[in-house]
Amino acid sequence: DFENLFIYLFLFAAIQPPPTRSWLRLSSPNTTQPTAIFTIMNYNILCDKYATRHVYGYCPSWALKWDYRRKQILEELRSYSADIIALQEIESDQYYSFFLPELQKNGYDGVFSPKSRAKTMCEQDRRFVDGCAIFYRQSKFRLIKEYLVEFNQLAMLAANGTACHDMMNRVMTKDNIGLVAFLETKEEIYSHTFSNGVLPPDHKQMLFVCTAHIHWDPEYCDVKVVQTFMLLSELKTIMDDAIQKHRPNSNMPVDCASVPLVLCGDFNSLPDSGVIELMRTGKISMNHADFKDLSYESYLQKYCRIDENSTPSNDIVHQFKLQSAYETTSAPIMPYTNYTYDFKGIIDYVFYSTQLMRVLGVLGPLDPEWLQTNKIVGCPHPNVPSDHFSLLVEFELNPTTNENLKNSTTPVPTRRQ
Repeated sequence: DFENLFIYLFLFAAIQPPPTRSWLRLSSPNTTQPTAIFTIMNYNILCDKYATRHVYGYCPSWALKWDYRRKQILEELRSYSADIIALQEIESDQYYSFFLPELQKNGYDGVFSPKSRAKTMCEQDRRFVDGCAIFYRQSKFRLIKEYLVEFNQLAMLAANGTACHDMMNRVMTKDNIGLVAFLETKEEIYSHTFSNGVLPPDHKQMLFVCTAHIHWDPEYCDVKVVQTFMLLSELKTIMDDAIQKHRPNSNMPVDCASVPLVLCGDFNSLPDSGVIELMRTGKISMNHADFKDLSYESYLQKYCRIDENSTPSNDIVHQFKLQSAYETTSAPIMPYTNYTYDFKGIIDYVFYSTQLMRVLGVLGPLDPEWLQTNKIVGCPHPNVPSDHFSLLVEFELNPTTNENLKNSTTPVPTRRQ
């Protein structure tokens, strides 16, 4: 209408689109032998039902409309052309009717799951439940199996037969999910690094990709840590299952640190939170402030580390060796991944197995000068379709060696049973 046109002409038409985000080269590929190189994007695309004028009043209503934003989102996905795309807040109907068919035109296939509440709804309502999706380039990857991680179901199992009321009342009531794709590399993924047509003998490499959306509310920092630990614990179970089937002659437990994993998502947690401490360091104290002195001990105790004197410690641990791809330099590469009027911070991450892959490069931040000069107080914006910024990382998988294969089935550290 005339009012919207007037607002656009006077407030937004003069604003030039943001400069192209810089590509930051962090390392050079291995030139001594063929290696698998791929890119992965992580992106919370802001579900339509959450994009309200009440929350995002600084964005003109026409620029909040889903038809407008989804075209920009698709254009962004296509322009960066990542080999793997991990999305959060993608509606069921939009996955099946728009993003999957559109991205299939570009050679992708995908997997998707809505949040757990979709199971309780009629088919019509289920269409509008958001969830997580993973798209992968079919020329470079084959999907072996997909797995769903439902935190409310895990909470129900954890609370069963215990007095863990907080698990029932706080964790089980949240319907966040994680989605895992067990992929295998194809020959095309080596096209960057070999020209003589000779592939490495073990060119079919495994890769686990996980996307997750952790609970948002800052008042529930305990739930965030529990959900994250559940995710890591479930990933270990998934790897055990997948690798036993993929490598049936092995009957040893799987060493998680020897299996390639990219774990990305919207963790709704700042870098100094308990969630990110757990991810980075492999441990967190049961006395950590983020647990808020609530009664999770009966669930967490079985994951406590046993020290050299067989004495249980207060640290709960996981076996993964993970690092954030955007924290490979001394200073943070992205000052924020979520940019709204009342909150600006890093809450989206791409973690990876440090022993098995290297970061070759990452996509830099949106130009802060563009934001400041144009007085952009928050996103979405006519030129920025989500309140989150996409993350894009280029990885190199370490070549598979006999040592890798041996290490992937070595005995694991002792835990309390």
